[in-house]
Formats: sequence, structure tokens, C-alpha cells
Amino acid sequence: MNMPYEIEVENIKCGGCAATIVKRLTELDAVEAVTVDVERGAVQVDGDESGRVEVSTLLESLGYPEAGSTRGIASAKAKAKSFVSCAVGRMGEGNTG
Repeated sequence: MNMPYEIEVENIKCGGCAATIVKRLTELDAVEAVTVDVERGAVQVDGDESGRVEVSTLLESLGYPEAGSTRGIASAKAKAKSFVSCAVGRMGEGNTG
């Protein structure tokens, strides 16, 4: 049974970031829908919570680690990845309005 859950993440800055997160997470089998709250830095996932670790891991690989999970060099590295994801998301959101 699918239950919505939320993961607070770091480095979400804009709609481009959100677009990248939504696109990549909805490719996962355990995810049916994704909503990103840019202001709060929160990702709401509608899907099987057994896939939460996979979702969190993918978010981290995109540069959006779970809030409080990275420090120091790892955090700086995540920030750099998030800028790339942000740019990619902005290029892809042209028709989303």
C-alpha cells in the first residue's frame, strides 16, 4: 500500500531544482508522484515507503542530501552537484509554465 511521506533536503533553490527532482524520482518504481516545496526544502513522495532509502540515495546523488546528513567536504560536493541539477532542470522546464 502506498503512503505519502516527506524528506527534507538541502540545496533546493528554484523550480529548476524541483523539476530535476520530480523527473528523476518519478522514474523509480516505488514512486508514483512527487511534489517539491522549494521554500521549505521538502520533497513529498507518494509511493511505497519501502523505497524511501532508494529515494534518499537518488536525491543525495543529484546533490540534494537529506537535511543534516552531510557535513564539510561532502556538503560542498553535494552543493556543486545541486547546481548542475538545477541548471539541467531549468533547461528542461521551458514548457512547464
